[in-house]
Amino acid sequence: MINNSKIVSLKGVGEILLQQSNIAKHIRISFRPPSNIRVAVPNGVTFPEAQKFAEMKSKWIQKQIQKFSGAKIVSIYNKSSELSLKEIEIKSDIIIKRVIDLAKNHGFKHGNISVKKMKTRWGSCSYKNNININLCVCYLPQDLQDYIILHELAHTVVKNHSRHFWYELHKISNDIDTMRQRLRNNYFL
Repeated sequence: MINNSKIVSLKGVGEILLQQSNIAKHIRISFRPPSNIRVAVPNGVTFPEAQKFAEMKSKWIQKQIQKFSGAKIVSIYNKSSELSLKEIEIKSDIIIKRVIDLAKNHGFKHGNISVKKMKTRWGSCSYKNNININLCVCYLPQDLQDYIILHELAHTVVKNHSRHFWYELHKISNDIDTMRQRLRNNYFL
Protein backbone atom coordinates (compact mmCIF):
# COMPACT_ATOMS: atom_id res chain seq x y z
CA MET A 1 0.00 0.00 0.00
CA ILE A 2 1.39 3.43 -1.03
CA ASN A 3 -0.28 6.81 -0.41
CA ASN A 4 -3.64 5.31 0.58
CA SER A 5 -3.67 3.01 -2.42
CA LYS A 6 -3.20 -0.67 -3.06
CA ILE A 7 -2.71 -2.75 -6.19
CA VAL A 8 -4.58 -6.07 -6.25
CA SER A 9 -5.07 -8.76 -8.87
CA LEU A 10 -8.59 -9.36 -10.12
CA LYS A 11 -9.34 -12.72 -11.78
CA GLY A 12 -10.02 -12.30 -15.50
CA VAL A 13 -9.00 -8.64 -15.40
CA GLY A 14 -5.45 -8.41 -14.01
CA GLU A 15 -4.06 -5.72 -11.74
CA ILE A 16 -6.34 -2.95 -10.49
CA LEU A 17 -5.59 0.06 -8.32
CA LEU A 18 -7.66 0.59 -5.18
CA GLN A 19 -7.28 4.24 -4.19
CA GLN A 20 -8.71 6.10 -1.21
CA SER A 21 -10.75 9.13 -2.27
CA ASN A 22 -12.00 12.02 -0.14
CA ILE A 23 -14.26 13.12 -3.00
CA ALA A 24 -16.05 9.87 -3.92
CA LYS A 25 -19.33 9.22 -2.12
CA HIS A 26 -19.65 5.68 -3.52
CA ILE A 27 -17.20 3.06 -4.76
CA ARG A 28 -16.45 4.07 -8.35
CA ILE A 29 -14.63 2.16 -11.09
CA SER A 30 -12.86 4.07 -13.84
CA PHE A 31 -10.16 3.20 -16.32
CA ARG A 32 -7.82 4.57 -18.91
CA PRO A 33 -8.27 2.42 -21.98
CA PRO A 34 -7.50 -0.23 -22.70
CA SER A 35 -6.75 -1.78 -19.28
CA ASN A 36 -5.63 0.51 -16.42
CA ILE A 37 -8.38 0.08 -13.81
CA ARG A 38 -8.84 2.38 -10.80
CA VAL A 39 -11.34 1.84 -8.00
CA ALA A 40 -12.10 5.01 -6.00
CA VAL A 41 -12.63 4.02 -2.36
CA PRO A 42 -14.67 6.56 -0.36
CA ASN A 43 -14.05 7.30 3.30
CA GLY A 44 -15.59 4.63 5.53
CA VAL A 45 -15.06 1.81 2.99
CA THR A 46 -12.18 -0.64 3.45
CA PHE A 47 -9.94 -1.92 0.68
CA PRO A 48 -11.28 -5.50 1.11
CA GLU A 49 -14.85 -4.17 0.66
CA ALA A 50 -13.82 -2.25 -2.46
CA GLN A 51 -12.04 -5.33 -3.83
CA LYS A 52 -15.19 -7.44 -3.30
CA PHE A 53 -17.20 -4.79 -5.16
CA ALA A 54 -14.72 -4.88 -8.06
CA GLU A 55 -14.89 -8.70 -8.09
CA MET A 56 -18.69 -8.52 -8.39
CA LYS A 57 -18.26 -6.11 -11.32
CA SER A 58 -15.44 -8.07 -13.03
CA LYS A 59 -17.64 -9.20 -15.97
CA TRP A 60 -18.64 -5.58 -16.61
CA ILE A 61 -14.99 -4.47 -16.37
CA GLN A 62 -13.96 -7.17 -18.88
CA LYS A 63 -16.67 -5.96 -21.30
CA GLN A 64 -15.45 -2.37 -20.99
CA ILE A 65 -11.85 -3.42 -21.65
CA GLN A 66 -12.94 -5.38 -24.75
CA LYS A 67 -15.09 -2.49 -25.93
CA PHE A 68 -12.21 -0.01 -25.76
CA SER A 69 -9.61 -2.47 -27.03
CA GLY A 70 -11.75 -2.91 -30.15
CA ALA A 71 -12.11 0.82 -30.72
CA LYS A 72 -9.93 2.00 -33.58
CA ILE A 73 -10.07 5.79 -33.39
CA VAL A 74 -10.70 8.68 -31.04
CA SER A 75 -10.99 12.39 -31.83
CA ILE A 76 -8.33 14.68 -30.40
CA TYR A 77 -8.67 18.09 -32.07
CA ASN A 78 -11.85 17.79 -34.11
CA LYS A 79 -13.94 15.26 -36.03
CA SER A 80 -11.45 14.98 -38.88
CA SER A 81 -8.38 14.53 -36.65
CA GLU A 82 -8.20 10.96 -35.38
CA LEU A 83 -5.61 8.78 -33.66
CA SER A 84 -5.82 5.21 -32.40
CA LEU A 85 -6.11 4.56 -28.70
CA LYS A 86 -2.75 2.77 -28.76
CA GLU A 87 -1.02 5.85 -30.16
CA ILE A 88 -2.64 7.98 -27.47
CA GLU A 89 -1.56 5.58 -24.75
CA ILE A 90 2.04 5.58 -26.04
CA LYS A 91 2.12 9.41 -26.28
CA SER A 92 0.61 9.72 -22.78
CA ASP A 93 3.20 7.35 -21.34
CA ILE A 94 6.01 9.37 -22.95
CA ILE A 95 4.70 12.60 -21.40
CA ILE A 96 4.26 10.95 -17.98
CA LYS A 97 7.84 9.63 -18.11
CA ARG A 98 9.08 13.10 -19.06
CA VAL A 99 7.26 14.67 -16.08
CA ILE A 100 8.86 12.11 -13.76
CA ASP A 101 12.33 12.68 -15.26
CA LEU A 102 12.13 16.50 -15.11
CA ALA A 103 10.77 16.42 -11.56
CA LYS A 104 13.62 14.17 -10.47
CA ASN A 105 16.26 16.25 -12.28
CA HIS A 106 15.05 19.51 -10.71
CA GLY A 107 14.04 18.23 -7.27
CA PHE A 108 10.26 18.71 -7.54
CA LYS A 109 7.88 16.54 -5.51
CA HIS A 110 4.55 15.80 -7.22
CA GLY A 111 1.44 13.69 -6.72
CA ASN A 112 -0.38 11.77 -9.43
CA ILE A 113 0.32 12.55 -13.08
CA SER A 114 -2.34 12.36 -15.78
CA VAL A 115 -2.45 13.21 -19.47
CA LYS A 116 -5.87 14.11 -20.77
CA LYS A 117 -7.76 16.15 -23.31
CA MET A 118 -8.25 19.70 -22.01
CA LYS A 119 -10.03 22.49 -23.86
CA THR A 120 -8.44 25.62 -22.43
CA ARG A 121 -5.20 24.74 -20.62
CA TRP A 122 -1.86 23.22 -21.51
CA GLY A 123 -1.62 21.83 -18.00
CA SER A 124 -2.55 22.26 -14.35
CA CYS A 125 -1.28 21.48 -10.87
CA SER A 126 -3.69 20.81 -8.01
CA TYR A 127 -3.19 21.83 -4.38
CA LYS A 128 -2.23 18.20 -3.74
CA ASN A 129 0.49 18.59 -6.40
CA ASN A 130 -1.26 16.31 -8.90
CA ILE A 131 -0.02 17.23 -12.37
CA ASN A 132 -2.36 17.24 -15.39
CA ILE A 133 -0.92 17.69 -18.87
CA ASN A 134 -3.03 18.32 -21.96
CA LEU A 135 -2.76 15.49 -24.50
CA CYS A 136 -2.14 18.15 -27.19
CA VAL A 137 1.26 18.83 -25.58
CA CYS A 138 2.43 15.61 -27.33
CA TYR A 139 2.36 17.49 -30.64
CA LEU A 140 4.53 20.42 -29.56
CA PRO A 141 8.32 20.62 -30.05
CA GLN A 142 10.26 18.97 -27.21
CA ASP A 143 11.50 22.26 -25.71
CA LEU A 144 7.93 23.59 -25.44
CA GLN A 145 6.75 20.29 -23.94
CA ASP A 146 9.45 20.67 -21.30
CA TYR A 147 8.48 24.30 -20.67
CA ILE A 148 4.84 23.33 -20.00
CA ILE A 149 5.86 20.43 -17.75
CA LEU A 150 8.35 22.58 -15.81
CA HIS A 151 5.73 25.33 -15.50
CA GLU A 152 3.33 22.87 -13.83
CA LEU A 153 6.08 21.39 -11.67
CA ALA A 154 6.99 24.89 -10.48
CA HIS A 155 3.40 25.16 -9.23
CA THR A 156 4.20 22.38 -6.76
CA VAL A 157 6.34 25.02 -5.01
CA VAL A 158 4.31 28.19 -5.69
CA LYS A 159 0.56 27.82 -6.41
CA ASN A 160 0.08 31.14 -8.20
CA HIS A 161 1.74 33.26 -10.89
CA SER A 162 3.42 35.71 -8.53
CA ARG A 163 6.97 37.01 -8.94
CA HIS A 164 8.09 34.20 -6.64
CA PHE A 165 6.64 31.63 -9.10
CA TRP A 166 8.48 33.15 -12.09
CA TYR A 167 11.65 33.34 -10.01
CA GLU A 168 11.39 29.57 -9.33
CA LEU A 169 10.88 28.90 -13.03
CA HIS A 170 13.80 31.15 -14.06
CA LYS A 171 16.09 29.25 -11.66
CA ILE A 172 15.56 26.19 -13.89
CA SER A 173 16.08 27.84 -17.27
CA ASN A 174 16.96 31.26 -18.63
CA ASP A 175 14.91 30.55 -21.80
CA ILE A 176 11.55 30.66 -19.97
CA ASP A 177 10.48 34.04 -21.43
CA THR A 178 11.36 32.93 -24.97
CA MET A 179 9.46 29.64 -24.57
CA ARG A 180 6.44 31.40 -23.12
CA GLN A 181 6.36 33.86 -26.02
CA ARG A 182 6.76 31.10 -28.64
CA LEU A 183 3.93 29.12 -27.10
CA ARG A 184 1.60 32.13 -26.98
CA ASN A 185 2.40 33.32 -30.50
CA ASN A 186 2.44 30.01 -32.38
CA TYR A 187 0.21 27.44 -30.64
CA PHE A 188 -3.43 27.60 -29.66
CA LEU A 189 -5.87 25.23 -27.98
